[in-house]
Amino acid sequence: MVLENLSTKLKDSLKKITKALFVDKRAIEDLVKDLQRSLLAADVDVKLVFELTNKIKERALDEKPPKTISQKEYIIKIVYEELVDLLGKESSTIKIERKKPFKIMMVGLFGSGKTTTIAKLAKYYQKRNYKIATLGLDVHRPAAPEQLKQLSDKIKVQCFINTEEKNPIKIYKQFEKEYKNYDILIVDTAGRDALSEDLIEEIKLLKKEIQPDESVLVISADIGQTAKNQALAFKESCNVSSIIVSKMDGTAKAGGALTSASSTGAKVKFLAVGEKPEDLEVYIPERFVSRLLGMGDLETLLEKAKEAISEEEAKDLGKKFLKGEFNLIDLYEQMEAMKKMGPISKVMEMIPGMSQLKLPKDALQVQEGKLKKWRYALDSFTKEELEEPDEIMSTERIERVAKGAGITSGEVRDLLKQYKTVKKMMKMMKGKTPDKMMKKLKLPGM
Repeated sequence: MVLENLSTKLKDSLKKITKALFVDKRAIEDLVKDLQRSLLAADVDVKLVFELTNKIKERALDEKPPKTISQKEYIIKIVYEELVDLLGKESSTIKIERKKPFKIMMVGLFGSGKTTTIAKLAKYYQKRNYKIATLGLDVHRPAAPEQLKQLSDKIKVQCFINTEEKNPIKIYKQFEKEYKNYDILIVDTAGRDALSEDLIEEIKLLKKEIQPDESVLVISADIGQTAKNQALAFKESCNVSSIIVSKMDGTAKAGGALTSASSTGAKVKFLAVGEKPEDLEVYIPERFVSRLLGMGDLETLLEKAKEAISEEEAKDLGKKFLKGEFNLIDLYEQMEAMKKMGPISKVMEMIPGMSQLKLPKDALQVQEGKLKKWRYALDSFTKEELEEPDEIMSTERIERVAKGAGITSGEVRDLLKQYKTVKKMMKMMKGKTPDKMMKKLKLPGM
């Protein structure tokens, strides 16, 4: 997951508190030292780390927990609240005004992932029913316009480029009459290896000509604490008001990029968390910290679920579950929804408590591989077999499905076994409220 090493260390630190027989001054001091080590290793600025841990220590020693929760739970709450405060406090979004077009100008240094981030941002607003166009004004990197065009074509978004012209202002004016046909225009600008005077001057001239409604800085998660100076320099020269942190899916420590960028006053609005156009998440500090500490993120999970399956489909599936009706077609629809939501590992980290299980990565990868094979198998079933697998699935039919899907008979049997398990659960749910179901399954906390 994002910031996996930091997340593991933070969870281990809090686990020591929860397992302690009692919480005294020494236990709190040990927690503070653990937090300091973890945050410093994640590239968080030294000053910010000590400010944070001093606040945590002071509150943990001085504040008394309310009667409804234990001292251990209250200390975890303090850590959560102070981390949220450090990582940006309240979330902030880019408010798209109803004008044509709403102009978003993207800036950033060379190698920050600016062009690929533009495609992600375009996809994000496209899914929200905005008509998008992109504009390539990076005239210094030869491949930049073509890259933007290819990425835009992939998501079926109009892209304006001119590979022959080397004056970005002339390119902007060339297509100016067409911009009014779009809700949002996302503009790619030139990057540099460093924030030089000529780059600042070019961006200032473009900003004066374009008059963007939003100026967005793209910062790579792997640049560490230098993010603060970058963000400040771009903010002062270009009046940057929003930040997108890219490459959050890599091995980058990222703590420096998130905390330093936020401390400049230019809000982090999005995180680029993967390679696909869909891999852009709204940055909400409360949810982000919740996932870091292993508390899950149900809100983001539900949003992903809404994008994967329509409300009507969800209601229909829910009715079938409550009636105890469930066939392979329903299982197939579930798999397709899961596929749209992303890798199992990313989905699981959003479910409260699941990240605490420390499931090995290879186990999750096996599950994802198995789902892929099962989808192939389901494509090889006849409509009759999908509707009544319990009644008609003979050895001969299983072998035919396996051959058609290019998998083994054992893998088809695994699929049928999974189907029977899910169907059994659906029968248990028949006619019962969720509370009764939880009790019957003897889940913890009931």
